[in-house]
Amino acid sequence: MPSSLQLHRINPTKPITGSTALTFHHKQSHNHAAMSSFVRHVVPPSSAIPFPLPDSVARYHTHAVSANQCFSAAIQTIDAPVPVVWSVVRRFDNPQAYKHFLKSCHVIDGDGNVGSLREVRVISGLPAESSTERLEILDDERHVLSFSVVGGDHRLTNYRSVTTLHATADGAGTVVVESYAVDVPNGNTKEETCVFVDTIVRCNLQSLSQIAENMVKSNKKTTSSN
Repeated sequence: MPSSLQLHRINPTKPITGSTALTFHHKQSHNHAAMSSFVRHVVPPSSAIPFPLPDSVARYHTHAVSANQCFSAAIQTIDAPVPVVWSVVRRFDNPQAYKHFLKSCHVIDGDGNVGSLREVRVISGLPAESSTERLEILDDERHVLSFSVVGGDHRLTNYRSVTTLHATADGAGTVVVESYAVDVPNGNTKEETCVFVDTIVRCNLQSLSQIAENMVKSNKKTTSSN
């Protein structure tokens, strides 16, 4: 079962063509009425995620999104069982294990359980230096992890991410669903914001896939040599 990744966005203003750059240029701020309104609506997962989610998990991917926010979701199929993938994803204290845009992480409050705070440092070349993040959900039974950004030096205000893991039909692989909602920075459009964040999420999930699949291969080699 080859790995695959899909991106699903809510009402993009235009199709994305060409390569997605990792630059997110700051533009001059403009006062747009739509950006200042605070009408909130709930985005159900079915509108962005075609993968059938169990009811017990689907609710985690339901985001309340205001007029100045964007929402998107990515789906990654990994040729590794859920326990292997989850062993990497659940490490709130070590996101840089597969998120290669991060160079370090330190838990600054808590013991790694829900409510803990971490500070991550970002590699050079991105329009950010650090991010302070709070662990909102860590469910080892349903394989759900969620965190929110609560501070730091970056432009992704009110970012909230939810990641869930699901076994494939044969039980040998994993489908990872990651959704997020985030404020659109002044001077940028929803499309620009989604393109930027989608690129990071996509790279993270592809890295996760490679790491988990290599772990399975390594375990098989170790088993066969014994």
